Amino acid sequence: MRVVLAGGGSAGHIEPALALADALRQADKSVSVTCLGTERGLETRLVPLRGYELELMPAVPLPRSLSAKYLTVPGRLAGAIHAVGKVLEKTNADVLVGFGGYVSAPAYLAARRHDVPIVVHEANPRPGIANRLGAMMTTHVYTGHPDTRLRNARYIGVPIRRQIAELDRLALGDTARAHFGLRTDMPVLLVTGGSQGARSLNRALAGAVDAIRAAGVQVLHVTGPKNTSDIAPSPGGAPYVSVAYVDRMDLAYAAADFALCRAGAMTCAELTAVGLPAAYVPLPIGNGEQRLNAMPIVQQGGGMIVDDAELTPQWITSSLLPVLTNIDRVVAMSEAAARLGRRDADRALARAVMDVAASRPARPGAVAPAAIAPAAWPEPPAPGEQSPPQAPSQQAPRQPGPHQQAPGYQSAPVPEGGFFQPTQERAASQRAAGVRPAPGSVPGSVPGSASSPGRHRHAR
Repeated sequence: MRVVLAGGGSAGHIEPALALADALRQADKSVSVTCLGTERGLETRLVPLRGYELELMPAVPLPRSLSAKYLTVPGRLAGAIHAVGKVLEKTNADVLVGFGGYVSAPAYLAARRHDVPIVVHEANPRPGIANRLGAMMTTHVYTGHPDTRLRNARYIGVPIRRQIAELDRLALGDTARAHFGLRTDMPVLLVTGGSQGARSLNRALAGAVDAIRAAGVQVLHVTGPKNTSDIAPSPGGAPYVSVAYVDRMDLAYAAADFALCRAGAMTCAELTAVGLPAAYVPLPIGNGEQRLNAMPIVQQGGGMIVDDAELTPQWITSSLLPVLTNIDRVVAMSEAAARLGRRDADRALARAVMDVAASRPARPGAVAPAAIAPAAWPEPPAPGEQSPPQAPSQQAPRQPGPHQQAPGYQSAPVPEGGFFQPTQERAASQRAAGVRPAPGSVPGSVPGSASSPGRHRHAR
């Protein structure tokens, strides 16, 4: 089976496409996957990093409102359609899957011209122009938000990486903290603005970081590749660790107890999948979709929300910090977030793509696609239906594995003696910090140890 994926520009369009690609390869290693992108998108780095072929095409941004820019669209669109058509012919594509963004509109039009079946996935509650166009050309339309309105839409969730979907934060927590140079006996706030960073989050944190650290909360700050951290923490207090970019977000999520972040569809999907509560700061531009992404989580008790203009050092110290230091509230918010998580959207979408490719009439001289999804994978919902919510993972906690260096940066050196305290010593430090053992656990035990066989309600 030969699949072409159209989803470039931001990580919010690329990551769901790559999660689908991984799921297709997991089902059948012979599946051929080609990604479409532009020279200025993050796909030029992310797609090759994940081992997939990337074909570049001209970017054709579609204006959101009528303006003089529309006069330049037809010529650029024709060139992009021609470029995609050449890729479809070269790969002999069985199906094209679009995720929105600059590359999707010409990809849909080229696929229709070449009689290639189309599958659309829209991650946001308010679909963009490209996916509204694509939904008019196919009945195979899937969404990442239950309130998205698109023709023939079926809600399955946002495809996320298996590395995130199968993450056990409790089992990996100590290893992840050691990786970043954080202590194991103090809570961690993860601050990230997404793949590009967020200057407003960085500015607000700069004015509050000393108060956060003085309260005994560590900070893991992902500044973004285009931003540098000017934060110079005062001596003493809890650790503050700054990195420009994290390729292994599973380690960042495992290290954290709470997040301060934007509210992109991918971010919301990943945080709920791993049960990490957050204070969401919706991007103040666009069509308001980020607020819509976060509101269901906030309404169900899995997070907080604050407008970008209201995010100040004072808000962090007066509104966020009291939550971070309230163990019971953090645990309750974590459980509420996890109840909303969908861990198998990648497999549900992969199964749908395989079904579409398999049902395509055989072309003269072509070999019919033979990829078949594993029987245990979820069936895609029928039109007008939603896939059932998935319960939080009940898998037995995994023991922390050997320390692995995430690509792209160096972690802080491990001090003599390491970051791992003996079980009884760590339990004593937790009691001193006010962390109570989980109900049913043995005092001094940790999740995943011989005396703690299950996954407990536990705050580090």
